[in-house]
Amino acid sequence: MRSRGEQPLWRPHPDRVERANLTAFRRALEARWDIQVPDYAALHAFSVEKREPFWRSLWDECGVIGTPGERVLVDADRMPGARWFPEASLNFAENLLRRRDDTPALIFRGERGDERRLSFAEVHASVSRLQQWLREVGVVPGDRVAGYLPNIPEAAIAMLAAASIGAVWTSCSPDFGTRGVLDRFGQIAPKVLFTADGYAYNGKVHDSLERIAGIRGDLPSVEHVVVVPYAAAPDAEELSDAVAWSEVLSRFTPTLVRFERLPFDHPLYILYSSGTTGAPKCIVHGAGGTLLQHLKEHRLHVDLKPGERIFYFTTCGWMMWNWLVSALASEATLVLYDGSPFHPDSNVLFDLADSARVNVFGVSAKFIDAAAKAGVEPAKSHDLSSVRSVLSTGSPLAPEGFDFVYEKIGRDLCLSSVSGGTDIVACFVCGNPTAPVWRGEIQALALGMDVAVFDDAGRPTRGEKGELVCRGPFPSMPIGFFGDDDGSRYRAAYFDKHPGVWCHGDFAEITEHDGMIIYGRSDAVLNPGGVRIGTAEIYRQVEQIDSVLESLAIGQQWGDDVRIVLFVTLRDGEDLDDELRAEIRDQIRRNATPRHVPAVMVQVADIPRTKSGKIVELAVADVVHGREVVNREALANPEALALFTDLPELG
Repeated sequence: MRSRGEQPLWRPHPDRVERANLTAFRRALEARWDIQVPDYAALHAFSVEKREPFWRSLWDECGVIGTPGERVLVDADRMPGARWFPEASLNFAENLLRRRDDTPALIFRGERGDERRLSFAEVHASVSRLQQWLREVGVVPGDRVAGYLPNIPEAAIAMLAAASIGAVWTSCSPDFGTRGVLDRFGQIAPKVLFTADGYAYNGKVHDSLERIAGIRGDLPSVEHVVVVPYAAAPDAEELSDAVAWSEVLSRFTPTLVRFERLPFDHPLYILYSSGTTGAPKCIVHGAGGTLLQHLKEHRLHVDLKPGERIFYFTTCGWMMWNWLVSALASEATLVLYDGSPFHPDSNVLFDLADSARVNVFGVSAKFIDAAAKAGVEPAKSHDLSSVRSVLSTGSPLAPEGFDFVYEKIGRDLCLSSVSGGTDIVACFVCGNPTAPVWRGEIQALALGMDVAVFDDAGRPTRGEKGELVCRGPFPSMPIGFFGDDDGSRYRAAYFDKHPGVWCHGDFAEITEHDGMIIYGRSDAVLNPGGVRIGTAEIYRQVEQIDSVLESLAIGQQWGDDVRIVLFVTLRDGEDLDDELRAEIRDQIRRNATPRHVPAVMVQVADIPRTKSGKIVELAVADVVHGREVVNREALANPEALALFTDLPELG
């Protein structure tokens, strides 16, 4: 796994380092604070040891629109409980709408080939019209506004209009079923609901209105429903008392948007945990912390510059949508896609990167794995000369995924595997455009984040696997959970294991290059014979085998110990025969350890995953052990769980 003795896959050209936003920021710190920060390690140390000057400088250098106040951090020793910029006032949407010219703000393409471009001026005009309507129907700061929408321009516009008032935006993608929507929106009582008439995925059009008609009766808080025409779903029944998007906008003349400047911690978003182990947690994020974190990540870690084009394949139900939209604050153009990333074939996202001249291309690790399995070679079939960075998240990117990017997409790319999550609407580990990329490693610990790996005794460790933690406060810590008035659920979620330290739930290792390898979720770590094994260590080996499309491993209680059970999905026409079983065992034994070799292997037709594509080991373990899976609606394919019941191989 590690890269000892190897050469990096990529090094930035000195000119690229010189032009990097990160280099300019480092020099600005040196001049302002009369210090020396000669490299990234020194900069990271400054950012966690001198939190107040770091975050104050970030506010100023990024040109945050608003008033910062005198104090940067209060109650710094409280975790949770520290308060950032307690005297500040700002508006999130004002910072994203700072540009109002004819430069493209949104470039959209749908699965069915529909395309649209909206300039910054056009987006501002639509936000103005929608804001006027929201005010007319009584939306005030703190009200919840919900979107049940595909990743279309109207989703971004609705969010910006809500945020401009100080309302709280929350969204689900339209593939969520009725129960999944109610489990989320039902907890937070939205006042206004935006929906599309339908959506397209994998060559099919799906009706949203029929589902919304059934949901409304269980959402009594909703006073107004706005319908966006998008998919023209067949046989969609009319929604009574709903209003069309076009009707809302046509009633008002665009003016300058009136931005409500509110405290730094005023709620901006409600995001949701996956809900695979219980009712989804409603995680409330503040406007200021979200803005600062995303400005830092976009400008310093991604090196995003005004006028560049950034794409991330996401839905409105994944925090990467919120992360992507914030790139407007860096005056970048968002490239949006809605639909399947594999319809009509595995080239569709590379087609978009080519035609839209994307500079920063973001996808999930699973997409990279699947593209490699599909045998696509986009560097040969497409003009990707505009792409300078590839981003990957969602699950650990295997070393072979790094190989695919550099062999099949492009050589002169900064491949930034990143990791963080919905819990912080940001990253703990990020890219570094001024540093090498090492095979299988995330490049850097994120600036301003005192990230460490703890061993079982709660001691920091390097070069060994352990629990990913953050030892100090950071601006995008959640305000709390909606409805958790005493904060007990919030503290239990992140601070029970190591009091005063954020415990993120990832099993990780800090490398000799000061980067990180993530081995999977710590709650899914396997423990045969008392040895802790990250599931990603197994997946990285198994999925190199051409016959294997995907895999999932769990620990099954067996006697007084735990045995590893491996489930695999295979290419059409392939069977898990003795020869393939032997190949899998040999691959794992040679490249991991004998302890990683599964005791049992089972072929299945599908593997359950969340809406954002993450496989769900815990849900499968529950099925295998006869425990109830409490929230099947959180899964994209809950029917797959039935494949894991009463398997004779596990008896």
